Amino acid sequence: MKYKFGFAAAALLAATFLSGAASAKTFVYCSEGSPEGFDPGMYTAGTTFDASAHPVYSRLMEFKPGTTEAEAGLAASYEVNADGTEYTFKLRPGVKFHTTEFFTPSRDLNADDVIFSLERQIKADHPWAQYVAGTSWEYAAGMGFPELIKSIEKVDDLTVKFVLNRPEAPFIANLAMPFASIVSKEYADKLEADGKKEQLNQMPVGTGPFIFVGYQQDAVIRYKKNADYWGGAPKIDDLVFAITTDAAVRYQKLKAGECHLMPFPNAADVEAMKADTNLTVMEQEGLNVAYLAYNTTQAPFDKVEVRKALNKAINKSAIVDAVFQGMATPAKNPIPPTMWSYNDATQDDAYDLDAAKKELEAAGVKDLSMKIWAMPVSRPYMLNARRAAEIMQDDFAKVGVKVEIVSYEWAEYLDRSKAKDRDGAVMLGWTGDNGDPDNFLDTLLGCEAVGGNNRAQWCNEEFNALVKKAKVTSDQAERAKLYEEAQLIFKREAPWATIDHSLSIVPMRKEVSGFVQSPLGDFTFENVDIAE
Repeated sequence: MKYKFGFAAAALLAATFLSGAASAKTFVYCSEGSPEGFDPGMYTAGTTFDASAHPVYSRLMEFKPGTTEAEAGLAASYEVNADGTEYTFKLRPGVKFHTTEFFTPSRDLNADDVIFSLERQIKADHPWAQYVAGTSWEYAAGMGFPELIKSIEKVDDLTVKFVLNRPEAPFIANLAMPFASIVSKEYADKLEADGKKEQLNQMPVGTGPFIFVGYQQDAVIRYKKNADYWGGAPKIDDLVFAITTDAAVRYQKLKAGECHLMPFPNAADVEAMKADTNLTVMEQEGLNVAYLAYNTTQAPFDKVEVRKALNKAINKSAIVDAVFQGMATPAKNPIPPTMWSYNDATQDDAYDLDAAKKELEAAGVKDLSMKIWAMPVSRPYMLNARRAAEIMQDDFAKVGVKVEIVSYEWAEYLDRSKAKDRDGAVMLGWTGDNGDPDNFLDTLLGCEAVGGNNRAQWCNEEFNALVKKAKVTSDQAERAKLYEEAQLIFKREAPWATIDHSLSIVPMRKEVSGFVQSPLGDFTFENVDIAE
């Protein structure tokens, strides 16, 4: 959607922000890709959440900056009944929706907005369930929200009650996630009356720290501060996302002062960044995993023997060295080692080309040709998917498997890779959205996520029963045991080749203060400031 703000204007702004010519503080973020849209409920990609959920919207609960701890957001407080099936939220009074060139609210946030925001994602017959063609509400569906939530009830204007069909241990953390962002029902009603429902995904209105101004496709997104933000007005006046897909170009812009902060640098550049007196480099263990998901419904990948054999042909150490310059570790589990319930007893499929070749032959696989899908963008868990795919291609050739590397534009890649009849194996990854193992194990590998986040199309009843039981268990030690057992089943059945867990590196200009690195991989700017 092109709206009001052109690339030339953005470039001029970016080039002059350090000059002091303007009194307003403009923060420029060199983002790694374009958002798929601006309605966070419809998507799962961090790139999209950074451009939509975090600047524009708020949620009932929010993650305390720099942690995975959920705290009060739009809900000032909440109560849970004795059996964990009813959650009653008291909303903050006086929370303002954004006033923009295209919408002026007549009321504050109330229970109607909460009900609308979540019901459209869980009710197939909701008038907004399919307002954009092909809408899947992938996150809500993958986490079982339609089956979990029995009803959402308005007690009064500032009180809303969720009634669940069963207890759900991570429910509060789940409501702090981007997909659970609260949108304006009043704005939606206006768009419906005007016959412009699709605008909700193009010109967003929320209660977050920044107000959407305009988006020039694949070039720039502009926001201005929300002076009425319930969490306190940001210190910067304007926020600009300068979309820059090439990591080397992002680095050049950062050095030149054309942006203040960038994500996902090339690993080879990090040492030079650390030596640059004009830059600050933050780093921490990432709550992430990269993987290669076989389509377990398609021959020969429907055979566990084939998947295990191919896993033995992948030199994960070579990928870590080539792509991350050592700033990552080979992965053996589908959850990162920094997460509770990580099972260190898991035995990885060792890199062994001879064994891989013999096992493929024993499984009756000969002259296999397959596709490996390589992401077109840098992600924290995989900085250069093309290079990783080339290493796999070389190794697979050594065991008689011919690989074609394919890719698509990012939004198309995410969409196509969900198809149940997808060919080949798709490279993807995940950064945890709430700090709970459920967000990896059920969201990515549960039966309900097949056709969505479960790119392996893998439904294993034994695994699924364990993660479902863990959801309704309140004792964390008991939950950990269930997840540890589930990881062993995952490894035995090998729906993925687990590739790596990476460090998260964030370089920024020295003038920047207040940025907090998130263990969830989010880039949020409500607390940043720029020294003048």
